[in-house]
Amino acid sequence: MTAQNFSQKKSQTLKLIEIAARNNISLIQIREKKLSARLVFEIARAAVKITQNTGTKLLVNDRADIALAANADGVHLTARSLSAGAIRRAFPEDFIIGVSTHTIEEAENARNQTADFVTFSPIFSMPNKDKFQGIENLREVCEKLKPFPVIALGGIDETNYKSVLENGASGFAAIRFLNDAENIRKLSTDKHR
Repeated sequence: MTAQNFSQKKSQTLKLIEIAARNNISLIQIREKKLSARLVFEIARAAVKITQNTGTKLLVNDRADIALAANADGVHLTARSLSAGAIRRAFPEDFIIGVSTHTIEEAENARNQTADFVTFSPIFSMPNKDKFQGIENLREVCEKLKPFPVIALGGIDETNYKSVLENGASGFAAIRFLNDAENIRKLSTDKHR
């Protein structure tokens, strides 16, 4: 999404968020890196109106200040963000903090700084990524941090999401796979079988 296509893409994104919340997707991240702070706030605020009073939690990528101002449930921190510890000290106690990690050491550090969960990535081969973690590394980080939640990310789709869960992940994130309403519906149906 860009400033130029914001109006059109915003309504598509909010419709997808509505479908995800209706289908019990537990966590949604507003991850619009190309938008100004004002536009990220605008879409986050609109998304909060959809997810409030549902079981779906809403996080904003990198910008804890925008997340708090929009009444989102929390933030997902990147390698360039403030530390989880800094956010934990300055934000409300119930503010959810997720952290992107790519090594066991980064994941342990996030846990020790009282993050609520980490994403560990990329698990599978992806376009524009030379290396990937693989299932063995995922299993290792999940075992080492147990019972701390580790969310698998990267190259996950309908063919392999069950394998990450079977190998210790508390859940998975799948940007391309879950940006499709039909995939969200199918996943929700699979969860209730």
